[in-house]
Amino acid sequence: MISKKIVLGILFNIAVLQIFGQKTKIKKPNVLVIYTDDHRFSGVQALGGMPVKTPHIDKLANEGIAFTNTFLMGSFTGATCIASRAMLHTGRQLFSLNGQGHSIPKSHTTIGETFKGAGYDTHIVGKWHNDNESLTRSFNSGNKVMGRGVYLVDHFRMPFWDWDKTGAFSKENAYLLTYDENGKEKRRAINGDDKRGPIGTELDGPHTSEVFARSAVKYIEDSKKKKPFFLYVAFHAPHDPRQAPKEFKDMYKSKDIELPPSYMPQHPFDNGHMFLRDEELAGWPRTKDIAQQELANYYAIITHLDYQIGKIIQALKDNGRYENTIIVFAGDSGLAVGNHGLLGKQNIYDEDGIHVPFILSGNLIQQKGRRIDALSYIHDIFPTVCELSNIDKPESVNGKSLVPVMNNQRKEVRHSTYHAYKQFQRAYRKGNYKLIEYVRANDNNWKRGEEIRGSRVTQLFNIKKDPWETQDLSFFPEYKKIISDMRTEMKQKAKTLGDKKENIEGEKYDFWDFY
Repeated sequence: MISKKIVLGILFNIAVLQIFGQKTKIKKPNVLVIYTDDHRFSGVQALGGMPVKTPHIDKLANEGIAFTNTFLMGSFTGATCIASRAMLHTGRQLFSLNGQGHSIPKSHTTIGETFKGAGYDTHIVGKWHNDNESLTRSFNSGNKVMGRGVYLVDHFRMPFWDWDKTGAFSKENAYLLTYDENGKEKRRAINGDDKRGPIGTELDGPHTSEVFARSAVKYIEDSKKKKPFFLYVAFHAPHDPRQAPKEFKDMYKSKDIELPPSYMPQHPFDNGHMFLRDEELAGWPRTKDIAQQELANYYAIITHLDYQIGKIIQALKDNGRYENTIIVFAGDSGLAVGNHGLLGKQNIYDEDGIHVPFILSGNLIQQKGRRIDALSYIHDIFPTVCELSNIDKPESVNGKSLVPVMNNQRKEVRHSTYHAYKQFQRAYRKGNYKLIEYVRANDNNWKRGEEIRGSRVTQLFNIKKDPWETQDLSFFPEYKKIISDMRTEMKQKAKTLGDKKENIEGEKYDFWDFY
């Protein structure tokens, strides 16, 4: 009698051969995860067709599999990258994170821990936006870590940390990379004269994207081929400030920038969180000139980022590691940059907040240039990569592997998606339609039983015909039943997922109290 383990092994090999190709030997693949910051789906030319130059990311998409409907589930903090990264690293949906996602408890096994436990050397380069304890238990080593408490809001003056296995990452150990009078790079400690920016230029020091790419290349060059690696490279770009070297800024003249269909000078109503740091980067209204300049700067920092990613991929090839490496590329959130009159990502419009690129590429991926439209979330990446690597996902993961879709066993693993931003916004997507509901309660001294003054707004979009969400259909009588049905399903999905205030730290009332 054949054991269940043998049967599962045979089925895995068949699935892998469909994805990796018939010539592949089933062995532990290296995994390179490249995670970018505030990088919307249309910020990759091959995916969104917008006039942004991304030849290296385009090549990843054209030589691999690109998922065209991958989304951030949402966030309960304006720093949406906190929740996004918690979901990526735990494979858990938004409402099952530990509060807002700042800390990752030991009971939520991370992807780094999982690969470390499977015999991998795990290494981090770049941004970590969660707690120090989960950072050090996820990786064997790291270099040029950022985000450990000191932030000068400047890509050319970014505080870095060397790896600290104790997890201390103290402020005293942070340092800047600067140029001396001869143009030679040097390290120096942060001092009281280092004011928050952005005030740096390429004359002051190397750009964060250059630093992270260089560090990743060094790791690849130094890594021992006898042991597989899990390399996590978390770029800070294209997060604002939208700084790039002059060579790249000169590629985009603001007056020539074509604005997307959803450009608006001002959002048509208060979405509940209109005034915060991201939205203060430019004045109101967002004139065409302002939007064009912001978008030109956004494209410039993306193209500079793309060039650095190209260096990492080339290092894999130069060091004989490309042949057996799965390359994962994804963004952590969308970004408005003028869409719907917004600049930030504190919303649940697709391109403005939640639609992200997700690509699986590398020599092992044989389904070249394939596009998969099945719905997925960022927290589905973890179980997908585990299955591709023949590693059991931890029990704490509740995301869904996309391998059954990749090997054509299933058309989809999700029939719908649900999204949330703080206590103000909820969205439900199914089929061709997306329903967004807004509730704004404005009494800061709210007590149950008192009258609350606020507002409620409904939007309905046919996202198949109108992917930029420009035509609200909610007030047309013929869509009344669609809205009613979607509202019913959205409420049920909220219960199933556990969308209630008791699960979210820092929210004194929640969306469903006032819906």
